[in-house]
Amino acid sequence: MEDRLILVTGATGYIGGRLVTALRKEGWKVRAMVRDPRKAKKRSQDWDGVEVVRGDVSKPATLVKALKGVSAAYYLVHSMTVSSRDFEARDLLGAENFASACETAGVERIIYLGGICSSERKLSSHLESRRQTGEALRSTSVPVTELRAAIIVGSGSASFEIIRDCVSRLPMMITPKWVRSKCEPIGIRQMLGYMVGCLDEPRTIGEILEVGGGEVLTYKEMLHQAAEEMGRKVKILTVPLLTPKLSAYWLNLVTSVPFRLALPLAEGLSNDVVCTDFRIREWIKVEPMTFRQTVRLALDRERAGTRETRWTDAAFGALMSFPGKEKKHFRDQRVYTTEASPESLFTVIESIGGKNRWFYGDWLWSLRGALDSILGGVGMRRGRVHPSRLQIGEPLDFWRVDDLEPGRLLVLRAEMKVPGIARLVFRIQPREDGDGSFLLQTAHFWPNGTAGVLYWWAVAPFHRFVFPGMAKGIIRQAERLDRFRAVDDDARGR
Repeated sequence: MEDRLILVTGATGYIGGRLVTALRKEGWKVRAMVRDPRKAKKRSQDWDGVEVVRGDVSKPATLVKALKGVSAAYYLVHSMTVSSRDFEARDLLGAENFASACETAGVERIIYLGGICSSERKLSSHLESRRQTGEALRSTSVPVTELRAAIIVGSGSASFEIIRDCVSRLPMMITPKWVRSKCEPIGIRQMLGYMVGCLDEPRTIGEILEVGGGEVLTYKEMLHQAAEEMGRKVKILTVPLLTPKLSAYWLNLVTSVPFRLALPLAEGLSNDVVCTDFRIREWIKVEPMTFRQTVRLALDRERAGTRETRWTDAAFGALMSFPGKEKKHFRDQRVYTTEASPESLFTVIESIGGKNRWFYGDWLWSLRGALDSILGGVGMRRGRVHPSRLQIGEPLDFWRVDDLEPGRLLVLRAEMKVPGIARLVFRIQPREDGDGSFLLQTAHFWPNGTAGVLYWWAVAPFHRFVFPGMAKGIIRQAERLDRFRAVDDDARGR
């Protein structure tokens, strides 16, 4: 085992992040492939001994180094979080690139996590894309193990949060007929058990295997059972009129999942996803768990704050490089002088967002978040992972942390619905006299066409009081923090 190197793609995603940890616990030598290695820093404690390498399946040249010396590779890349319009094409291209690179590198096998595909009726675009991705991975001489699962339930999974949010926010639900569709959910622990177990089970090589928790339920039954575990009661009224698109808008408004992810999921809910092949249960022994048990465990993890990964770990921004100088660019830059120390100033800046709010104009931020949700964006519901610290790659309300240098820099990239690319940058510089700091606050916007230009000029008047108000609020809080620290030092006799 020690001599075999295992590659995990999508290592900063919900499944990938936990799989890396699970493989290490079993003693495997692991290499994690990510588009931005900085995003793996927050996993450093759980990923002891893991090699992190840069790689992108859309860029074949980057796969050469990632696959060097690899025995088996897990393919956990999915573009659905990027765009609901073209994720099928992205997935197909990425799988073809990866399969070809694995063949060239001499990889012995690929393990892929797909979705259960019933042949009785037309598949949703989401499930069809999962099926085609598996076919693309099998297009070379490298054997592929494809594990097909229905919904995966665990703290931080999109499926679990949809169920949890529906139950917690709606005492009565008017739902489409898909709540009668049959599903065989599987807990994240069981899923990881099968995925890791495949490495030591040669009978899984080259096979398509269905994995489930062993319990077949309708979505309506799952909602009722989850409600009981949460100590709630919910009434469900089924109507035949809600289309997948209307269902997606409904899920977008009620749950923490944005429209671009809710749409392909809603389309797939009309398909029964139940295991008909049980071979893997004989080959790999995994502790069984009922749906109730997985929900109970997920709720306990959420309450205890021990959730390892979340579906929001996957970036929702468009996969595009940083705009070059030749692209039209708007900038709103402001510089403030303060007596606050750089340390206190950065402490306050790093605490921004989520339940801590934005230090000024919170109702405007909430209004922008609500508008984004209505338009199918991520809104403000994602909050922040930790109340006081940030990591590169983490979601922050409708932003994502693009860059962070402790004590001096925070760069946020907008993931709201906006006709262009927007970044908000906080930069701290100590004053030359050593007494205080400079705070540079810059809003960047690269517009997409005329719509982007009009958008910038429409919101520019709000910048004139929102951004100064926010900066001054940060400075006031930082100066108070300095005073508190000074009093505390005096009390300790320093």
